[in-house]
Amino acid sequence: MDKLALCIGINDYPGTENDLQGCVNDAHDWAQALDSRGFVVKTLIDAAATKLAMVTNMAQTIAEAEEGGLVVFTYSGHGTWVPDLSGDEPDGRDEALCPWDIGQAQALLDDEIEAIFNQRARGVRILLISDSCHSGSVTRGDNSELDPGLPRARFLPPQVWMPADQLGNVVQRPKHLLGGLVLSGGDLLLAGCTDSQLSWDTRFNNRANGAFTFYALKTLATLDATASYQDWINAISPAYLPTNQLPQDPQLFGSRTARHWQILT
Repeated sequence: MDKLALCIGINDYPGTENDLQGCVNDAHDWAQALDSRGFVVKTLIDAAATKLAMVTNMAQTIAEAEEGGLVVFTYSGHGTWVPDLSGDEPDGRDEALCPWDIGQAQALLDDEIEAIFNQRARGVRILLISDSCHSGSVTRGDNSELDPGLPRARFLPPQVWMPADQLGNVVQRPKHLLGGLVLSGGDLLLAGCTDSQLSWDTRFNNRANGAFTFYALKTLATLDATASYQDWINAISPAYLPTNQLPQDPQLFGSRTARHWQILT
């Protein structure tokens, strides 16, 4: 198959008291948009998105992709970090996604994601859309559709779920997940913010969403069929993000060539 997608959304984090509201809607919204563009889409929602299920389904999606195909992974949920034990991280930490069972110390590390991505067939491209983790402040952009009383950060501090004796001395916030992406080739990372910021969970017109997902899909619907990924990120920021209430700068990582490819083809 040449166009495959896995959309993950986790609102429910048992045992952490850090539930979110917009991640499940994000996953369904991405799934609908990708289905309309010819992707075969799977979703993992809340309790279905355990670490084992995420690893299994990511690996299966990669395995089904044929040479020249495009695989899209969307993730909406908390991000976190763990102390780096292997010594391969200059900042002393491994970045991680937070599966539904993170309360059982089941973080999905960037090293594990890299191992999955490295199993791809030759010529398979990956687009990772991450609406999670990472704070700053600016005062441009458009807040007009944002409901009052929010947002909430999509970052789960390690001390919430990790035993104190395993925390170590690392205190930095996580960076974007880059593990396994061949950013010098055809892979792309579309991320909700910079590596020093957080992505925000909020509501628009009384419906919960991630701020980045909401504006990414809103702008995607307005672009013509020949638009590139660079056109897409330019439409999102700075027109919509960041704002004073949503201090996040969306990012696009990838080679110069890949950034100018037609979206989702």
